[in-house]
Amino acid sequence: MPEIQTSSNVNVKSTADIKSNVAPIWCPGCGDFGVLSAVYRAALILDLDLKNTVLVSGIGCSGRLPIFTNFYGFHGVHGRVLPTATGVKLANPKLTVIAVGGDGDGLAIGGGHFPHAARRNVDITYIMMDNSVYGLTKGQGSPTTAPNFTLKALPYGVQDENLNPVALSLAYDVSFVARAYSGHIDAMTDLFVKAIQHKGFSFVHSISPCTVFNDTYKFYRERVVEIPKEHDVTNKKAALDLWQTPGKVYLGTFFKSSRTEMTEQSAKLSVAVQARKGKGSTEKLLEQFV
Repeated sequence: MPEIQTSSNVNVKSTADIKSNVAPIWCPGCGDFGVLSAVYRAALILDLDLKNTVLVSGIGCSGRLPIFTNFYGFHGVHGRVLPTATGVKLANPKLTVIAVGGDGDGLAIGGGHFPHAARRNVDITYIMMDNSVYGLTKGQGSPTTAPNFTLKALPYGVQDENLNPVALSLAYDVSFVARAYSGHIDAMTDLFVKAIQHKGFSFVHSISPCTVFNDTYKFYRERVVEIPKEHDVTNKKAALDLWQTPGKVYLGTFFKSSRTEMTEQSAKLSVAVQARKGKGSTEKLLEQFV
């Protein structure tokens, strides 16, 4: 596979370096502003290179996030943020790749990609901006909408049980699992930093309330609590116990493990194939079709 070349380093010195000239157009009070602010701050802390960092997004309100930064961005089609981000990382493993998407984008039409990104353990960070509603299309129930919650499109309430992103990621054996809340930007920033630094597939469930169609700020203010410092992040059973705690929504790192990452496996395979068959030629391949 030909490698996409990296550009000259352009490291960020201030938030002004990261912000694009496109102003966010989210609704006032939208939780996505908190996520964007945390991305800016994490980039500063990590001194990310503007030209060698890529933000990949799906559809929905969250899909706009890369536009508001000076990083390279790819706005993909509905539900395909993870395979797109995986392709970017495989094409050039030197890039820092961050995928952002909503709960509908990632758990409905794109839900089938989640377990496969986890089992491949590709070195990307996946930020799921969860508002438990389809906000861009004016308020339909999403996979994380609570049962019996009423919306204009569902006047008799949601009939299905909701999915829990943290529980799913633990079941899929994601190698870094965390939850953040856009009302706590400092803590969210810290988790984004840890997720980006993690070698492997990292997932941050980012609670991002929609003030128009599903305003959950009050609900979460009364329930969010930091994961106890004594929690063992290598203990998956303990992590599962935390997400099931009644009346509490825990924030922080639930689980972390170390295993072989996808681009490392791909590099080994490439060496083995070239040793056996020689280095391939794109020109010779194309000649077969001319």
